[in-house]
Amino acid sequence: MTTLRKLALTALLASAITNIAAAEETKIGFIYDGPAADFGYNTSMDTARKYIESNVPDVTITVFEGVPETAEVARVMERLINSGNKIIFATSYGYLDEAIKLGEKYPDVTFLHGGGAKISKNVGTFWADSDDGMYLAGMTAGSVSKTGKLGFVGAFQIPQLIRSINAFTLGAQSVNPKATTTVVWTGGWLEPQKETEAVNAFADQGIDVVAEQVDSPLTIAQTAEKRGIYMIGKSVDIHDRAPKAWLTGVSWNWGPMLEKLVLEAKAGTWKPSLVRGSLASGTAVFDPFGASVPADVQTKVLAVKSDIIAGKKIVWSGPAIKQDGSVAIAADDKLALPAIESMDYFVKGVIGSTK
Repeated sequence: MTTLRKLALTALLASAITNIAAAEETKIGFIYDGPAADFGYNTSMDTARKYIESNVPDVTITVFEGVPETAEVARVMERLINSGNKIIFATSYGYLDEAIKLGEKYPDVTFLHGGGAKISKNVGTFWADSDDGMYLAGMTAGSVSKTGKLGFVGAFQIPQLIRSINAFTLGAQSVNPKATTTVVWTGGWLEPQKETEAVNAFADQGIDVVAEQVDSPLTIAQTAEKRGIYMIGKSVDIHDRAPKAWLTGVSWNWGPMLEKLVLEAKAGTWKPSLVRGSLASGTAVFDPFGASVPADVQTKVLAVKSDIIAGKKIVWSGPAIKQDGSVAIAADDKLALPAIESMDYFVKGVIGSTK
């Protein structure tokens, strides 16, 4: 074999090896705190997982469901890492501390966590701010409610839920200044019995619209339907599951955001940061109205939605008063990060405790 032919063969082999390496599959792990088919938060994340599988070449995804927010998630993460997964989506709020710890142990793994303000060299967070959508949902609820008494079923007293409740209440008060929101905490992301009891208790008190932020809105929606009251959804659009109760809701569209993060990690360009989406970016979605929302209310709410997207309306702008009567946001002032993501107080008109 001539020297020229040897060089050509060597170059060909090198090119083939490069192409094989380029096409090597990237293993990705997704971890959910509940079932993927919960018609709620975990379904929204699993929809994003399917989006990545459909749009990003050369990836293999492994899913673990029902992983509690304890040290158990660390064991699941290590299992994924030992199986060659280089990108891990830790999707539940309580997974962040364990992700930070494991990030130090496995510096070549990219950890992407759903929410939270802490990052490290290889741990970043992503989230879609639903506050604007919850404000619009509050406007809808306040307009439709005959009593002005609203309810909210929440899982945990964490900033993500507290700010949703406040945004919802401020939206309701923008159309009915006397509107109140009574809050019940269930102490768990998926507690069907407690959720049912909360809705029934609300209905007995004359509360006629119930909002929520738990893993699955199904129980709350269907209980509201049975009791003849209305509901506001969160995470996914389930209007067909309780058509008489459904007013509107806020859904998450994680796919494009998570696809971008995967592509950056695969290309080696990803850097840890607080990635945030919004109603304007399309990561948070204001859901369609139910049949019980009058046309004039729809028009008014959608006009405010247009102003929010155009930057003419800022939900977190003053004046706003805290539950205890002190100033939350001064007149002509507005909140920004990190104050929004560390919110630990209720606004005036919310009935319940943040502790």
